[in-house]
Amino acid sequence: MKSEELRAQQAPLKDKYREQPESAMITLKAEGKIGEGISCKVETGRALVEAGLHPATGGNGMLACSGDLLLEALVACAGVTLRAVSTAIGVDLRDGLIKAEGDLDFRGTLGVSKEAPVGFKSIRLSFILDSDAMPEQLQTLAKLTERYCVVYQTLTSGVTIETSYSSR
Repeated sequence: MKSEELRAQQAPLKDKYREQPESAMITLKAEGKIGEGISCKVETGRALVEAGLHPATGGNGMLACSGDLLLEALVACAGVTLRAVSTAIGVDLRDGLIKAEGDLDFRGTLGVSKEAPVGFKSIRLSFILDSDAMPEQLQTLAKLTERYCVVYQTLTSGVTIETSYSSR
């Protein structure tokens, strides 16, 4: 794709977001189900994931958006951690569904508004569990899952990222 083609694809979206800022707010979603052993099954749509532009930025919807992948990573990590913690503390989980939703204002990533953030404004993570665990056990399960989930902790704590660019 050439730069003119990308600009032509994004121009109507940018115009729309300038005129109707609320139309740039989109909620992405991911969902997983705890699996056998210490695992979590996350629907990605394909085994090999190819990332591309979200339709809100000019993509055709055939490629995974990096925002979707981030939420899927959170769901996968939270599901695996939940399963590991439940096993370690003896809480029986017959089944479980993990969901993540994140709100993005695409005006930020398209440079339409300097006031609009680039990235998620908020993320909601929820667990729907089939278990006979007592409320105190579920509270402990929640606390430990949040504490030991790498992706959750990275998102909530922030992290220093060092970047480099080189050409060959």
